Amino acid sequence: MSDVTGTARWLGSADTAARRNIWLACLFALVTLLVLGNLANDTAMDVNYGWDVRVNCAAVDAHADGLDPYFVKNLKGTKLSYPYLPATLDVFRPLCAGGFLAGHHRGVFVVLAVLCGLLLPGLGRARSVRDVGLGVLCSLGAFVGFEWVLASGNFAILGGFLTAAALALLLRPAKSAAHDDRNDVPRVAGAALLGLVMSFKLVFCPVLAALYFLPLPRRRKLLLIMVAGFSFVLPIVVSVVFYPHLFSSWLLAITGGIPDQHSVQLEEANPSLLLLAQSVVDRIGLADSKPIVFAIYALAATALVLAPLGWSMLRAIRNGEGSLLRRLDRWLIDHPQAAMRVTVLAMYGLYLCSPRLKEYAFFELAVYAAVLIVDLPAAALAAVLTIGIAIPTLVSITGNTIEGGFAQIAVALTCFWIMLLDFSAMLERAEPRGPHS
Repeated sequence: MSDVTGTARWLGSADTAARRNIWLACLFALVTLLVLGNLANDTAMDVNYGWDVRVNCAAVDAHADGLDPYFVKNLKGTKLSYPYLPATLDVFRPLCAGGFLAGHHRGVFVVLAVLCGLLLPGLGRARSVRDVGLGVLCSLGAFVGFEWVLASGNFAILGGFLTAAALALLLRPAKSAAHDDRNDVPRVAGAALLGLVMSFKLVFCPVLAALYFLPLPRRRKLLLIMVAGFSFVLPIVVSVVFYPHLFSSWLLAITGGIPDQHSVQLEEANPSLLLLAQSVVDRIGLADSKPIVFAIYALAATALVLAPLGWSMLRAIRNGEGSLLRRLDRWLIDHPQAAMRVTVLAMYGLYLCSPRLKEYAFFELAVYAAVLIVDLPAAALAAVLTIGIAIPTLVSITGNTIEGGFAQIAVALTCFWIMLLDFSAMLERAEPRGPHS
């Protein structure tokens, strides 16, 4: 009788799993159609796309002609300023040669976004066709970040592509704590690449601290952080040493020190927690109180992202022995797959807390999310696909703009909480149970 009952349960479980897989496949197909339809709809609109790529290439051309590219008057065909370090001017020159990128950026960017999804690693296991499909879908559609990159022609596409390559190198299956430096070569390259990506937009550098969560001995993790830090600082040093005049102009440009031209400052409209705090302060009539703005911003980042993530880790290591840091190091090495997951989750969270999170920057955030969603259980995966991709895409298809509001960060925060709650639940399931549980 017990054999019959067990067989019936197994058949019922298999039937439920089959129905769930069919339902998820239908949801995946629907979301994919929405994303592709939205991108096609944007292509059909009569809009002069690619303003950022034109700015960047105009700056490269101005520099080649001996002009200062940080003065907008020297940039042909634009009123926007060039935001990147002087060292990037010669790096970007091959990309802008012949005007190909400025004229065909949409096709190039789509290819790079798909490559992001293809490059992304699995967390401790080989990726399946399903995982690759989810990664590509997330890169193209999450938070409508790529839609903004595609429309503006922003070079965040390069940041996303290099981030995907860095993660592929960093999140390799960790060897045992054997001190074989050959095992660290790909991770050192990944750390250097990630530091270089952060130097594109300096405000995202706290993301590098998440490397400490990798499942490696402390010495090797600190080495990776040092390599990433060196790679982050290197373009700044090169800019100061080899482009001193342009570096001074760059500082003036990003701080608003050049009159009568567009400037890149923290106060510029963007859907970040800092600007959300500014909006709150404005509503209560304290518009000129910067300390209050930054206090609310710090409180929001801590309460919504940093403290919940830290609490989850504290709960995971609470039963260990030794100092807090020693317990954390031991737990990370003993749980390599969970450690790689929390590394990417911490990167996602720290990126999300940035004070200047422009609409196109959500594409890079989507790259981190694309690593995380493939391991989610059915309910959590459906929630992220719906909230993180389907709903923002539907809003965009209806013609509503994402600029100037906080819809993107609300969606990204919701997805963070879904992924964090699933991570916490995974830790609880992995805890050993006592005999009377």
